[in-house]
Amino acid sequence: FQLYGYCYQDSNDIPDTLTTITELGSPLEMIQLLQTSWEDRFRICLSLVRLLHYLAHSPLGSVTLLDFRPRQFVIVDGELKVTDLDDASIEESSCTSNSDCFMEFPARNFTLPCSVEGRCQSMNEKRNLYNAYRFFFTYLLPHSAPSSLRPLLDKIVNATGNGSKHGNAKYFLFQCDCHLSPGPSVNSEFTQKCVKSANTEYRRVPEAFIPDENYRCWPSYHHKGCLLSVFDVSEAIEICNSYSQCKAFVLTNQTTWTGRQLVFFKTASNRMVPDPDKITYVKVTD
Repeated sequence: FQLYGYCYQDSNDIPDTLTTITELGSPLEMIQLLQTSWEDRFRICLSLVRLLHYLAHSPLGSVTLLDFRPRQFVIVDGELKVTDLDDASIEESSCTSNSDCFMEFPARNFTLPCSVEGRCQSMNEKRNLYNAYRFFFTYLLPHSAPSSLRPLLDKIVNATGNGSKHGNAKYFLFQCDCHLSPGPSVNSEFTQKCVKSANTEYRRVPEAFIPDENYRCWPSYHHKGCLLSVFDVSEAIEICNSYSQCKAFVLTNQTTWTGRQLVFFKTASNRMVPDPDKITYVKVTD
């Protein structure tokens, strides 16, 4: 979270007063987040896991957030940031045996190894990551994710929730950065190219747009129409074939933050208008 300034004041009423000035963020509303696109939710989770990786390797040592709840975070420019560090701690629990390293949560318990130095290994990191799993990842990541990514998402999300040896911030960050976040490898994971139905053909109409014939779908980037992101034309065809009302789609020159192309899906193609920045595909057979 960006600190813009602070003011130290020693008043008679409240001694040792420290006022901080931080950037303004939007409160975290989980229900509202569930109504956004999967890519926006993934961006939030990616920013959270980057935060957890930093906390696990901070200059002060491994930091845990004892009060880890959605209300402790805000969204700034599409990314999640922590706002309240009052309950942060750098103390790793001391132990004499593994039984002293017991972590209890509402749905699952963990026992971590006790190191030769008499400290519970990675307890702060594990606590942060499991709380992130139960409050964020389990809701925001799998829901409406691209089909080609679901096996990978299940793998990395389950690793954070079952206490496996891979369940740490470094593993999660590596998987997200290498396979899911923007970059040369994102296309190979997002595509798993769809095979066009043998019974469906589409006629390509360059430099054309269908201004009307909208229908609503979820999740959509446009509240009055069906605007989704795709990797390529093959994925757009798969989506259009999955909606009985879809008879055409329009490729735009706009992309999401991951580089996926935004596409309007339409119920008909009765009227098309010239548009040099768009390409329309019309279903010609069913």
